Amino acid sequence: MFAPRGARRAERVFAYGAALGIFSDLLVGDPRRGHPVAGFGRAAGAVERVLWRDDRGRGALHTAVCAGGAAALGALAARAVRRSPAASVALTAAATWAVVGGTSLGREARAVGSALEAGDVELARELLPRLCGRDPEGLDADGIARGVVESVAENTSDAVVGALVWGAAAGVPGLLAFRAVNTLDAMVGHKSPRYRRFGWASARLDDVAGWPGARLTGALAVLTGGRPRDAVRAWRSDAERHPSPNAGVVEASFAGALGVRLGGTLSYAGRVEHRPVLNERGRPVHVRDVERAVRLSRRVSLSALGVCVGARLLWGRR
Repeated sequence: MFAPRGARRAERVFAYGAALGIFSDLLVGDPRRGHPVAGFGRAAGAVERVLWRDDRGRGALHTAVCAGGAAALGALAARAVRRSPAASVALTAAATWAVVGGTSLGREARAVGSALEAGDVELARELLPRLCGRDPEGLDADGIARGVVESVAENTSDAVVGALVWGAAAGVPGLLAFRAVNTLDAMVGHKSPRYRRFGWASARLDDVAGWPGARLTGALAVLTGGRPRDAVRAWRSDAERHPSPNAGVVEASFAGALGVRLGGTLSYAGRVEHRPVLNERGRPVHVRDVERAVRLSRRVSLSALGVCVGARLLWGRR
C-alpha cells in the first residue's frame, strides 16, 4: 500500500533537507557567534531563573516549557511553509544545520590533537573543556587524548546521529526538540547540589531521546570502524557497566572499533569517578587516535544520514 502524494512529498522534503543540512555543516560548520542553540540556551536559562526550586516538579515544568516550546516552534514553522516544497526543504536544511555539530566536534578535537602532537600539553589542557567537562589539570598527554576520543564518540550520537533519527521520525519539530532536550541535559542534567532534583527530568528525558541514536551510532561504528568483532564484543561485554545507558554503547563500540581502551578513573569538577574500562583487550589511547576517532565519527555520521533518509523514504512508500 502506497502513501498519498502529500505524504510522499514530505518524505522527499526530509531527504533533501537533511542532506543539504548535513553538507552545509560539513562545508561551513557552526557560526562563531549567534548560533541558534546558544540562543536557546539563553532562553532556557531565563526560564530557569523564573522556575527554579530544589524540586523535581519544577524541573519537569522547566523541561516541558523549554523542550515543548522548541517542538512547537518547529511545528509552526513547518506548517507555515507546508504549501511550498522549496521552502519546506530550505527549512529542514536550516534546522538540520542548526542542530547538528559534527564539523565543530571534529574541529575542536583536532585542535586538541594538534596541540598534543606539537608537545604543548598546557595548550591541550586549555582546549579540552571545549569538548568535555572533565578536569584537565591532572591529565598527561595520553589522558587528554583519551578524553577527546570519549567525547568524540559520545557527541557523534548526541550532536549528529540522534538528531537525524528524530528528524526522520518527526521532521523539523523532532530535530529542534531533540537538540533542546540534549542542551537542557548539558545545562541542568548533572548531579550538582543545585540540579540534583531540578535537573532530574531533563536528564531522564535525554536518556530516552538519546536511546535510538546511541544504538544506531554503535551499530554504524561496528560496520564502519574496521574491527567489527572487537566492536561487537566491547559493546556486548562493557556497555551496560557504564553509568550512562547511551554513552556506554557508543564509547564501547568506538573503543572496540579503534582497538583502544576507554573509561577508567576520571575527574569532573573536583569529583573523582571510577568508571569501568571499556574494551579491556585494547591498548591505551595515544595522541594519534584522536584523528582516527574523528574520521570514524565522520563515517558514522554520513552513514547515519543514509540510513535515516532511506528509512524515511521506505516508510513513506508503505
